[in-house]
Amino acid sequence: MKDCVIILSGGMDSVTMLHEFHEQIAVAITFDYGANHAQKEIPMARLHCEQLGIPHIVIPLDFMHQYFRSSLLSGADAIPEGHYADENMKSTVVPFRNGIMLAIACGIAESHDLRRVMIANHSGDHAIYPDCRGAFIQAMSQAMSAGTYEGITIEAPYTGISKTDIARRGKALGIDYTTTWSCYKGGEHHCGRCGTCVERIEALRDAGIEDKTIYEA
Repeated sequence: MKDCVIILSGGMDSVTMLHEFHEQIAVAITFDYGANHAQKEIPMARLHCEQLGIPHIVIPLDFMHQYFRSSLLSGADAIPEGHYADENMKSTVVPFRNGIMLAIACGIAESHDLRRVMIANHSGDHAIYPDCRGAFIQAMSQAMSAGTYEGITIEAPYTGISKTDIARRGKALGIDYTTTWSCYKGGEHHCGRCGTCVERIEALRDAGIEDKTIYEA
């Protein structure tokens, strides 16, 4: 039964979720909030929706780029390099991003008589992103349920697993990860040095997937 809205970035995690749960997904939403890599991710999201025959909506959130502070919104040179666990990666936090996107997705779901919103947060996000943690997702789901006639809830099945676990699922599904985008710098190719690139490299390696991503020299 197709009763879900999915928040789809075009990255490895949400694309894997799109494929894994496509029989339940009625519509996919990509949010353009002015991130450095938006114009790289959005075409990837559209491609996978077209492959699966899932309607795809892109919603602009220009106010976030205008009023919010984050290195993710400040150009490629502002993006720190290193691992996600490093303190400097906190600069990539976009304040309450998931809360805003989940609230909008909830409104879309209720407007289309759907019952659930899916999001692909995972355990590797927890260190620096408060709105990716299980406690937040649970609280937001309760708020959405209380605030909608149909009791809309959040489904976040990757919350307790790693990006490597997600990559293993994608491998089993036959997903071509070269048709996903990770790099926060949003250049012509993946930089291979920012936190999300490092995490991508490690996940593909540990999942036994040949990494055909083109990285900058």
